[in-house]
Amino acid sequence: MNNKTVLIVDDSLTVRQQVSLTLTSAGYQIVEARDGREGVDVLRARAGIAMVLCDVNMPCMSGLEFLETVKGDAAVPPVPVVMLTTDGSPDLIARAKRAGAKGWIVKPFRTDLLLAAVRRIAGEPG
Repeated sequence: MNNKTVLIVDDSLTVRQQVSLTLTSAGYQIVEARDGREGVDVLRARAGIAMVLCDVNMPCMSGLEFLETVKGDAAVPPVPVVMLTTDGSPDLIARAKRAGAKGWIVKPFRTDLLLAAVRRIAGEPG
């Protein structure tokens, strides 16, 4: 992927910082949103987001609502979304996949596995 910009959608500043540190050290640019509603706004306003890492449980708009909103929004270009959450419920995973999620990572995450997942979704070697 030529564009290495990743949108992190998570209400936890600590998680956004951890993910950002992991990905910026691997050469990615980061854009952050504090909840799903802000994430939708970023995708509508900013071209060139290569992929999204999104929490599930957030105020204002959950990660699943975010997925369902961007899937049906013509103003948002198609972008792969990986859910990053503490909840590994099979029902939630199934709902996320139906809404278009490309992956599911349970927090706390291992940085090497997060980076491998981002590279895989982005179609990069490594």
